[in-house]
Amino acid sequence: MEEILNSAKEFKEDIYKQLARIGKCLSSDKRLEILNLLSNGSRTVEKIATCTDMNVANVSRHLQVLLDAKLVKFTKKGTYVIYSLADPEIIEFLSSLWRISEKQIPDISRIKDDFLNNMDDVQTLTMDEVKSKLNNESIILVDLRPKEEYEMDHIAGAISIPMEELETWIKAIPQNAEIIAYCRGPLCVYSALATQKLQSEGFTAYRMEEGINEWQEHFHLH
Repeated sequence: MEEILNSAKEFKEDIYKQLARIGKCLSSDKRLEILNLLSNGSRTVEKIATCTDMNVANVSRHLQVLLDAKLVKFTKKGTYVIYSLADPEIIEFLSSLWRISEKQIPDISRIKDDFLNNMDDVQTLTMDEVKSKLNNESIILVDLRPKEEYEMDHIAGAISIPMEELETWIKAIPQNAEIIAYCRGPLCVYSALATQKLQSEGFTAYRMEEGINEWQEHFHLH
């Protein structure tokens, strides 16, 4: 009997050691940022470095840790190495991590509230409210992410206006347009900033906090 119990104990210890590999990997804020970025589409090391304000050497070190934990994978295209999430289920895992963290860690809500309190006029719509409004032909749904992310996937009916092109685009649309803006999801504030800018220019505008991944999960569009 003792031998059976020892065998069960060894099994348990080995399993938890393997599970801890994921936990250790997620202990870095920068690696979490990289995972969130890759949840919106594949990237080269250089592109990840640009988007995260890190140098290529640091990004490469973080990617190696993510590779060791089997959270990312890569392919080669010519001289470029392109990284992506190792499995689509990781997107759902990241969404769960965000929801649990926001619920359990008060500082997250405080940081969000402090930021949005400076934007009293910015109205946030739920995904259901956005879907309802999309039945109105006068609504323009704007995807603020880079064009390559939009081309990989986007909400049906959305148009691509990367954040850096917003000001130019504003000058070309009729003043009576009603606009809803979204970006990469809860960890991105571009939608709030874009909505504030649009309102300051006299437009009726709203933001959606969620992005394409949350939209697909909510409406089961996989």
